[in-house]
Amino acid sequence: MTVRHHPDVIQGSDEWLAMRRGIITASEMKLLLTPTLKTANNEKTRAHIWELAAQRISNYVEPHYISDDMLRGQEDEITARFLYNKHVAPVVEVGFITNDRWGFTMGYSPDGLVGTDGLVECKSRRQKFQIETIVEWWRGAVVPIDFILQCQTGLLVSERKWIDLVSYSGGLPMLPMRIYPDDEICAAIEMAAQETEARIAAATADYAEAVAAMELIETERREEEEIVI
Repeated sequence: MTVRHHPDVIQGSDEWLAMRRGIITASEMKLLLTPTLKTANNEKTRAHIWELAAQRISNYVEPHYISDDMLRGQEDEITARFLYNKHVAPVVEVGFITNDRWGFTMGYSPDGLVGTDGLVECKSRRQKFQIETIVEWWRGAVVPIDFILQCQTGLLVSERKWIDLVSYSGGLPMLPMRIYPDDEICAAIEMAAQETEARIAAATADYAEAVAAMELIETERREEEEIVI
C-alpha cells in the first residue's frame, strides 16, 4: 500500500520536520506550478529545489522565522477545526500522510481526516479576504490557485475522494468549501513533481561531483550559528 498515515506525529515537531525533509509537499506545490498549470522555472522554484537538495544532502532542515500572522493562523486553524468537528462532521487528526506510488515520496499535512473519504484543510483569513471569499463562492467562483494546488495535492497524496477547505476569520461566518479531485490539475501536479525530482537529483549529483573535485574544509554545525530567515 502506497499511502501511509502518521497519526502520532505532531505537526511542527522535530519528528514532523524529519518526515518532510527533502520531499515535495502539498504546501509548497505553489512553487512548482504556475497558475496556468505549467511547471514553474523561476527564482522561487530554483531556490526551493536547492533547499530540498540541501536537506537530502545534509539530513537537516534549517529553522524558519515564524511571524505573528503565522502564530495567529495556527491558533485560528485549531478553532476552525473544532467548529467543523462540532457543526459539520467528526474530525480525526493525523500529523502527516505520505505516498510513494510515483517512485518517489510526496507528503501532505492535513488538518484532519473526515470519515473514510474526506479531508479538512483550515485557512485563517483576514476579514477582507473572508468577506470576498464568501461572496465569490456564492457567485460560483473557483478557489484561489494557491489553495487549489495544496488541496489537489493533498487529495492526490491521500487518495481520498474530497476535501473541505475551511475559510475562517474570527467574528465572521466560517465557510467550508468542498473540493473534488480534478484530473487536469492532478496530472499537472504529477508532471511538475516528476520534473522537480529530476532537477533535485541533478543538483545532488552536481554537488557530489563538485565536492569530489575540490579540496574543501569540513565544518561542524553549532546551534548558536544557525541563521533564522
